[in-house]
Amino acid sequence: MMSTVNQRLEQLREVMRREHLVAFIFPSSDPHQSEYVADHWKGREWISGFNGSAGTAVVTLWSAALWTDSRYFLAAEEQLRGTEYQLMKLKIEGTPTIAEWINSQFTMHNSQFATRDVPSTEVAVDGSLMAVGEVRELKAELRHNGGLTLRTNLDPLALIWRQRPPISVAPVEIYPMKFAGEAARDKIARIRKALRAQHADGMLMAALDDIAWTLNLRGTDVHCNPVFVSYLLVSTTAVTLYINKVKLSAAVVDYLKDEGVGVDDYANIAQGLKDYSEYNILIDPAEVNYTLYQAVSNKAMRREGLKTEIVEAESPVKRMKTVKNATEIAGFRSAMLKDGIALVKFLYWLSGYIGKPEISSLTEMAIDRKLTALRSAQPLFRDISFDTIAGYGAHAAIVHYEATADTDIPLQPRGLLLLDSGAQYLDGTTDITRTIALGPLTEEEKRIYTLVLRGHIQIELCKFPSGSSGTQLDILARQYMWREGINYLHGTGHGVGTYLNVHEGPHQFRMEWKPAPLVAGMTITDEPGIYLAGRCGARTENTLLIVPYRETEFGRFLQFESLTLCPIDKAPIVSEMMLPEEIAWLNQYHQRVYDTLAPHLDADERQWLQQATAPLAS
Repeated sequence: MMSTVNQRLEQLREVMRREHLVAFIFPSSDPHQSEYVADHWKGREWISGFNGSAGTAVVTLWSAALWTDSRYFLAAEEQLRGTEYQLMKLKIEGTPTIAEWINSQFTMHNSQFATRDVPSTEVAVDGSLMAVGEVRELKAELRHNGGLTLRTNLDPLALIWRQRPPISVAPVEIYPMKFAGEAARDKIARIRKALRAQHADGMLMAALDDIAWTLNLRGTDVHCNPVFVSYLLVSTTAVTLYINKVKLSAAVVDYLKDEGVGVDDYANIAQGLKDYSEYNILIDPAEVNYTLYQAVSNKAMRREGLKTEIVEAESPVKRMKTVKNATEIAGFRSAMLKDGIALVKFLYWLSGYIGKPEISSLTEMAIDRKLTALRSAQPLFRDISFDTIAGYGAHAAIVHYEATADTDIPLQPRGLLLLDSGAQYLDGTTDITRTIALGPLTEEEKRIYTLVLRGHIQIELCKFPSGSSGTQLDILARQYMWREGINYLHGTGHGVGTYLNVHEGPHQFRMEWKPAPLVAGMTITDEPGIYLAGRCGARTENTLLIVPYRETEFGRFLQFESLTLCPIDKAPIVSEMMLPEEIAWLNQYHQRVYDTLAPHLDADERQWLQQATAPLAS
């Protein structure tokens, strides 16, 4: 792979020399600013060899670098080995920004050229793959760092990526009201009301999960995410879905017509924006790509007399989608029940190997296959919600580790297995992590496991005023770790969609300031972790529902309810480190897990679950 990547870099540089570019930037996104993208837009992976979901590759005429976050440090080091790429670790002191690094490379090599050979000061990015706000920030930083300029109208991959995967033409399906709980026409009415409150006549919706939620449609264009490639243009009098029409059956077209939605070709979105006739339009600068923003902006400048004003604001759909209605909440409970049954069946099966030499017949990928098979046997199962993370021993320290044929290792009757997985059921999306003792543990393994569990429980126990930010609560998961000089750099929790993307925002638990309020009806994960490179890792995760707690003279207070139903391994717990309230929470949670799941298990599975959920002594 390393030689292939280096060959691709040379092909890219041929284009760059022809276009007089200093550098080209490859973000991880697609034209819809998706976290997970369809194969057609995995350009950053193609040019670098790094397949994580987050990262930016930058190629200059002389060198290459890749920026990613702590979830992927270890994986990126391995995947970039033997290539030109230098790993840039985000949020680590001393790591330069992209603009700083490009300028340093330009300054270093500029002096080596004769005056006539000095390259231009132009950097490029495909403007269709970067949001408006990101382009503006990048332009400003490039100007500040050496007076570099940014070009946004070039896609070199169109010239050098042979056999590039096409955009999917898989069919779109209607998401039934018995799962959605609200008709598309009613959601559109709510959206229009929210737009009026922001003095906007319409909006361009670009986020794929927002479009799927709004229209009560689902697709299979992105691995593990039931979305479809499209845009939605809303005005006061019309709603138009821009999509490859071959994806729509006659039944779906009729359904959309009944909901007041017209259809046009995906490639016509720029023309649709030019034809938009309202006074103004809302554009979310974090969601809409720069190329389409320019289409609106240029139109505004060209029009004579009345011009279309751009209202820059967050899409109102983001927060609407995060607050689940009663039908969606019931669906989550149903999905978690099915998921819990599958997980207990899996843990019971695995228990037959724990502590025994025979466990070496199992590998990380075998674990993944077994769990997926048990989930797929459950009613309404459609897919996994992300690629399973099954990391044994040192692999558990790689936050987003995904076993491959080259890295897959056998389990051993000792140490910790970190298993982070989830499923897509028609009635809900699941996300759960359990860290499992496979035999004797070291004192270090027990200590980090217990610190993680305590942080998890402290979030579960929290009571807080409605409207608090997840950033204000994040410290609860980290406080005991910080006292021992330990930290993790990923977020503590994220929203979860309703048979949609497993990562849903804008609310989350995170150290960095994220002002999105937490309100009743939201789902959010609770997943602190500790990762000791080359040794071990531990993470415990439940998906939570935010529910009312009480109302006092000081306002409304909220609390968390665990939706996830699965025992937490007690074997690694150092009970002397736990507070009485933490042990009490664990025992109460385990009692609920047993009471809920036991009726759906056979006699042997029930007996195992009874032992797994037996009270932990104070």
